[in-house]
Amino acid sequence: MPETFEPFLRQLRHDLSRPLPGKPAQLQMAPQPRPPSTTGEADGTPRGDARHGGVLALFYPQADRIFLPLILRPTYIGVHSGQVGFPGGGHDDLDTDLTATALREAYEEIGVHASEVTVIGHLTSLYVYASNYVVQPAVGWVDYRPNFRPDPYEVAQIIEAPLLDLLNPANRRNETWDLRGRVADVPFYAIQGQIIWGATAMMLSELLALPALRVAPGTD
Repeated sequence: MPETFEPFLRQLRHDLSRPLPGKPAQLQMAPQPRPPSTTGEADGTPRGDARHGGVLALFYPQADRIFLPLILRPTYIGVHSGQVGFPGGGHDDLDTDLTATALREAYEEIGVHASEVTVIGHLTSLYVYASNYVVQPAVGWVDYRPNFRPDPYEVAQIIEAPLLDLLNPANRRNETWDLRGRVADVPFYAIQGQIIWGATAMMLSELLALPALRVAPGTD
């Protein structure tokens, strides 16, 4: 690994071992106003039948910059049809924990094997009301650009997002949308012609709030 990235990784490990930015950072990218408190969506309280899942926020270097792969999901009958997200999915009985879930799903969806990934830590879990999942984001690192092999059934496109683009305030936008019958102000990241919003944007918001991002190559 080039020495260029060592300060970033050292700080990232430190950040993820300490109290996280948490829900306040997540809510910065949540649609507003929040739904009525009677739905359970507003305060992020999971329903009793909520399932659990894991996703992987995977950093890797290329040409002295840091990237993060996201996936555009195909169009299908489901709440996340055509949306951009992290590689990930639901917990399987054979998974030892939700980190194993995230790594397994990353291999199935984008072809990055668990043996390639150094898991650095975890972000704050997030309850996704629309799909009734409690999602645990794992943060990982690969020393090189992976040889991505997307599963065409689950991935319409891999978006290799430069970290600097995600940090650029010009790529953070707001629009008024109709969300399940209510009008909401929706913040999102506009990256490579795609819109990153909802739960993924909320998890990204916490990730980008970590102090390590201030020492990422190219940010000074």
